[in-house]
Amino acid sequence: MGHGADGVPSRLKLDAETARSVASTLQALGTPSRLLILATLQQGPRTVGELVTEVGMEQPAVSQQLRLLRTRGLVESRREGRHVVYSLFDDHVSALIDQAVHHAEHVRADLPDRHG
Repeated sequence: MGHGADGVPSRLKLDAETARSVASTLQALGTPSRLLILATLQQGPRTVGELVTEVGMEQPAVSQQLRLLRTRGLVESRREGRHVVYSLFDDHVSALIDQAVHHAEHVRADLPDRHG
């Protein structure tokens, strides 16, 4: 989806290759543990140790999830001394999480947005 001159997303026709890419991204969001990691990273960059503490998972599990999120283009990492610091790849990832949470809250409250 591109952005028009006014910054509003424009609806583009979805081709098969893009559909596979989008499905891969959505699949990466398909577990509570990965969503918790991404939501924590919305608050700012974190080391694996900080993520372990904040999301309540074991270190090997957090590292495994981060590898998958990195290969799917949702997080990036940088080395700071002896630590690797993870952050969201860009603002689109944060917006995607926000939209998913917003949608889930509306469905749970039986208040879906209605357009048109």
